[in-house]
Amino acid sequence: MNPTLRQMRAFVALAKTGNFTLAAQAMHVTQSALSGLIKELEQTLGAKVVDRSTRRALLTDIGRELYPLFSQMIDDLDGALANVADHTRLKKGIVRIAAPQLLSCTLMPEAIAAFRKDYPEIEVRLGDTAVESVIARVLSGEADFGVGPEREPAPPLDARLLFEMPFALVFPKGHLLESAACLTWKDVARHPLISLQGQFTERLLDEIHALHGALREVPVKPANEVTFMTTALAMAAAGLGVTVCLPYAAPLASLYGLVMRPLEEPVLSRRFFIYTRPGRSLSPAAERFIGFLEQFVQRTCA
Repeated sequence: MNPTLRQMRAFVALAKTGNFTLAAQAMHVTQSALSGLIKELEQTLGAKVVDRSTRRALLTDIGRELYPLFSQMIDDLDGALANVADHTRLKKGIVRIAAPQLLSCTLMPEAIAAFRKDYPEIEVRLGDTAVESVIARVLSGEADFGVGPEREPAPPLDARLLFEMPFALVFPKGHLLESAACLTWKDVARHPLISLQGQFTERLLDEIHALHGALREVPVKPANEVTFMTTALAMAAAGLGVTVCLPYAAPLASLYGLVMRPLEEPVLSRRFFIYTRPGRSLSPAAERFIGFLEQFVQRTCA
């Protein structure tokens, strides 16, 4: 005994109108087609649901019992389908992002603001965190996806390249380095370096020494290691040393009154990826935001 959705819709339309002609119009079918659906429903149930008369269709006792049940089922289904349609048409949805603290206070807010102009109904939640926590938030499902630097060893996530940028040197205005025609890592070694703890500094020093043997005689060694780049920028602004970061942090460096200059000999860069859980489909809203973010980065960071 499995009534079809079409049979139930026909019955509910007839129960609401009490008239075959009006119900057929509501269903956008002919009156004979509607009558056929009611007969099929009765055959499926093995019981009459409507007593037909020349003027009105009256529900039987079984019909009156089934009407609120069928009506609620159809309302729930239509509501669920409408909700899905809103998601696919990007009329609603939530996007949860995990991103490092520095990226979260520079590039990401600008991208989110631009996205909201095109898709105001979609809610974007940005979770700012330490770099090492981005992967954990994606793996746990707290975030739909994460944005972060390349990690070694590679995390158990799908990764797609978002951007690659060269390192820049950051120092206060009026610093001795400001008059230099070009800046190298030897210049960095001559001043107290404020750097980040963990893999950031370890990889940086390994690459410097591997790519430029002469720097082994003038080792680049951090005078102070901190957890967040905003702390490094604040310390540089206070005249406690210089720091290195990626160009996307330029707006924040300007707020601190700092100068940002490219670093050469060697030119070192960092790649940032969009991390997602393998085998898990993203919502239409999250997919659209990722595509938007890739285009936004190409426009603003080229």
